[in-house]
Amino acid sequence: MRAAVLQLNAQGMSSTKLYNYIRVASKKGVKVLLLGEYVLNPFFKELEQMSVSMIKEQALHQIKILKELSLTYSITIIAPLVIVKKDKIYKCIAKFSPTSASYYNQQILINYAHWNEDKFFANELAPLLSPMVFKIDGFKFAVMNGFELHFDDFFAKLRNKNIDCLLVPSVSTFESYERWKALILTRAFTHNIYILRANRIGEYQDKEFVWKFYGDSILASPNAEILNHLGNTEELMIVDMSHTDVVRARRTWGFKEAISKRALKLTKKDL
Repeated sequence: MRAAVLQLNAQGMSSTKLYNYIRVASKKGVKVLLLGEYVLNPFFKELEQMSVSMIKEQALHQIKILKELSLTYSITIIAPLVIVKKDKIYKCIAKFSPTSASYYNQQILINYAHWNEDKFFANELAPLLSPMVFKIDGFKFAVMNGFELHFDDFFAKLRNKNIDCLLVPSVSTFESYERWKALILTRAFTHNIYILRANRIGEYQDKEFVWKFYGDSILASPNAEILNHLGNTEELMIVDMSHTDVVRARRTWGFKEAISKRALKLTKKDL
């Protein structure tokens, strides 16, 4: 399976770079393209200062463009978006394929004093559901927001989905580089899956300091190796992944088998 990460800063209403990079990706045989958070919308702190009507206008424009790109180049695009429904603002991840569009509303949002998405967005507070799962050419993907990667509950939902790759759009900043790398490699290893993480670049100037988004988009292997990674500049990273390597890693380490055997034994005991 050939996929790609497009590492960009915020694009606003412009679509020129999207057209150019997606055309290149399509020529290279890419089936899935992943964007980072707050690439198609302004950063969260800027959204707080915008009108709902302006946010809605921008979202509708980006959705239209992404649908056209997906259809024109026969590519599936995974894009974090901020959308508006009935004058309420939601944070989601959209999947645009040549034939359809679907949306996954982020379930757990950042709720820190300096970065409180949970308070700003209207995403529903409800029992957790499985992240979005889809398949292309027999290769199975799941999609999870970067902040959600911290929570074991989502991986419990995915345990029996037999996914090959977890797509993780993010917007990491401050001095979190090493922590994020450790988290991604740990999740990839303990679940024996690829993790393809897209992080945006650029910066946001606050009253007190600069928020620098450092990129470092990564492909981690099912054996916890960094197979590819980007720096802190605008780049397109094209990667190849193998279902066979996922199966081999699971057989080698046997984590899932150990849990499955125990669950089956306990079930028979209860009968």
